[in-house]
Order: sequence, then structure tokens, then C-alpha cells
Amino acid sequence: MSRVLVPCHVKSTVALQVGDVRTSQGRPGVLVIDVTFPGLPPFELQEITFKNYYTAFLSIRVRQQTAGHTLAKWVTCLRDYSLMPDPHSEEGAQEYVSLFKHQMLCDMARVLELRLILRQPSPLWLSFTVEELQIYQQEPNSPSVTFPKWLSHPVSNEQPAPSVEQGLPDPSRVSSEVQQMWALTEMIRASHTSTRIGRFDVDGCYDLNLLSYT
Repeated sequence: MSRVLVPCHVKSTVALQVGDVRTSQGRPGVLVIDVTFPGLPPFELQEITFKNYYTAFLSIRVRQQTAGHTLAKWVTCLRDYSLMPDPHSEEGAQEYVSLFKHQMLCDMARVLELRLILRQPSPLWLSFTVEELQIYQQEPNSPSVTFPKWLSHPVSNEQPAPSVEQGLPDPSRVSSEVQQMWALTEMIRASHTSTRIGRFDVDGCYDLNLLSYT
């Protein structure tokens, strides 16, 4: 699938303090990075790439133009995405990450602005951020691939399990159909005779004309 790099402006990081800001022990545990697209009309976001630097969890909010083109609203499209399996160890701390639109919790069309919320609860790391941030949109006239929402979207602990509207069958309906299939199988099995039928016998007797002797 073809993609096109979107020119963007990454604003300065804003730290949200964790702990007492009047003491040296307080440290920022949450960072906010706003990304704008000056002079660019609303677009459909295809992919986000970056290099992690000790960020444990990532959430993304997107400001989208509404269908009526009169208002723009902020919605959460990614919530607490894990970048480090264990915030207290270095695994995943400096990995390159790609996030695609089918992983998002909402439609990524008509994007006006992005807000990245970085979180690092561990006190072991003095600083954390994301680097080499790049935004891509789908190239015009390029075919798109859609994924079922229940399959492609990450589900956090705060979200309910996928529902029937998201493409999964109703468990009660599946159970009923399985029971009907089982009953049908038993009926077919019961209708079959277990008596072995000989090749030339008629009502348990043999017709001598049908037998041959050597």
C-alpha cells in the first residue's frame, strides 16, 4: 500500500508533574506533544512511526473535522498502548514503532491535529519521549484494506469485550445451533440399523437358486 509523508509541526513537549513540584523529588510522569499540520487540509491518517525513548505507555487523541465542516472535536484514538512490557526494565525502551489506522479506536479521516500523551510511571528513567516522529497518509487513488474492528483494534482493560456489532457471533445463538446439530446427528444415528445384512439372505433365509457350488 502506497503512503505519503505528511508535513507536520511537532510542538515543544509539555510536562505534567507527578509529585510535589516544590521539591526536587517531583518528576514528570506524563508528557504531552501536540502535532499540527499548517496549511494542510483535513486528511486521512494512514500510519504513525517513531522511535521510542523510554516511554512506557502511549495514548493519542485526534482533532477531527465533523461531517458538517462547522466544528472540530477531540476524540481518543489510542489508549494506553504499551511500548515497554515492563516500565522498570529496558525492553522496548528504544524500539522503532509503527502504528496503523486499523489499530486505532476511531476513524482516522478528516484529521486536523494530533496530541500524543506519553506516560512513564517508573522512577528509574530520568527522561522519556518519542523521537523521529513521522505521519503518513494514504496516497490518492491507492486501494485501501479494511479490517474487522474486533480483530484489528487493541482492547484495553478499560474497554468491554467485542460485541455482536463488532462482528462476533452471539454466544447463545452459537450454543443453540450446536445443540440442534447434535440432536440431528443422534436422530440419523438412531435411524440406521445395526443388523448385518447378508448378501443373498431374505428374511434370514437363503434361496438355494442364488447359491453357487464348486
